[in-house]
Amino acid sequence: VDSENEAFSALNTALANDGVVVYIADNQTLEEPIIMRMLGDVTSKDVGAIVRNLIVVGQNAEVKIAEAFRTIGDNASFTNAVTEIHVGKDARVDYYKVQNENDLSTHVGTTQVYQQDRSYFYAATFTINGGFVRNNLNILLDGEHIETFMYGLYIPNENQHVDNHSVVDHRKPNSVSNELYKGILMDKSTGVFNGKIFVREDAQKTNAYQNCRNVIVSKDATMNTKPQLEIWADDVKCSHGTTTGQLNDEAIFYMQSRGIPKEEAIRLQLLAFAEDVVSKIKIDTIHEYLEGLIIEKLGE
Repeated sequence: VDSENEAFSALNTALANDGVVVYIADNQTLEEPIIMRMLGDVTSKDVGAIVRNLIVVGQNAEVKIAEAFRTIGDNASFTNAVTEIHVGKDARVDYYKVQNENDLSTHVGTTQVYQQDRSYFYAATFTINGGFVRNNLNILLDGEHIETFMYGLYIPNENQHVDNHSVVDHRKPNSVSNELYKGILMDKSTGVFNGKIFVREDAQKTNAYQNCRNVIVSKDATMNTKPQLEIWADDVKCSHGTTTGQLNDEAIFYMQSRGIPKEEAIRLQLLAFAEDVVSKIKIDTIHEYLEGLIIEKLGE
């Protein structure tokens, strides 16, 4: 983690006094997922938490791991979380981050990932609720034949703000990264997506893809997107793109003509839009939990 140029990472490095260390030994496969639950109890007062986590996955090891952030109560909270993940050679890691905090919460989180040869890393970030949320996902591919997949879904409403920044740094040849983030913005909410892909001079034969798609449900909601590619190699396949728009009025009218009320037609379209990301979840308990939260929020 860059604790010199990133202010909140520096703050975390200086003040963190709690966290979790997970070590998966070489050639070890965990059948059951590891789920770390971060609960902020704000029932009686405002709360601040500065947490530092370290996950080390050995050579040829395999694990599914999740971080779940939630607040209990209606007061304000501030969370500054840093999670460092080291993925060894031939290792496989599925990583989930689920945020369901209240409207007075501020969350700044950084996930720093380092991958070695032939490793596989899958990340899925779901922001369902939170007053002000900033997620930094930084991945360094420092080996050959690495696979990296990143998915994200954010559903801000009212005055919520969700900010996703990702950096994928290809240092060596013959690796693949693929990124898909989706947003549903309601009321007066705001969203930001800033994705960067670096392909270094030695990273020939790189395939890197990035896509951000957003649906604006309210005329008062705002989405800002900035996909970026910086390529120093010449034998690569890379693309990036972003779309932001509204629901298809013709599709809504068609559903209404088949007897579906307008509000229900809108909700069904939004659920279908989110399904691209939700369907990628590989842990059944998280899949069921998130489906319930999404249905509840889109039904508001």
